[in-house]
Amino acid sequence: MKLEGVGKLLRIFIGESDHVEKKPLYHVIVERARGLGMAGATVLRGVESFGAGSVVHTAKILELSEDLPLVIEIVDTEEKINGFLPVVEELFEKAGCGGMITEEKVNVIHYTHGINP
Repeated sequence: MKLEGVGKLLRIFIGESDHVEKKPLYHVIVERARGLGMAGATVLRGVESFGAGSVVHTAKILELSEDLPLVIEIVDTEEKINGFLPVVEELFEKAGCGGMITEEKVNVIHYTHGINP
């Protein structure tokens, strides 16, 4: 797959405890992105956050949260990102969770598959 030039970054903010189909929501989103041939996805764990409910979730040892923030980032063409948005929205609905979805234009400078065997 070749991906260069202007693309879109889809950023999905959820909680670690969000589940759908008895699996972690982040895992299901990554599986669906892969199944649809998206360029790639990365899940990042945050150390502290708050959202619409103003509840603080933290990794501090004295206030350890069981619901740390996660961010899933997916970069691909505008068409593929736009086609994937309904999938993410459906998964949010099935999970019954809160969260946030953002997108922005990005300039893809380099994207290749590694040459490791």
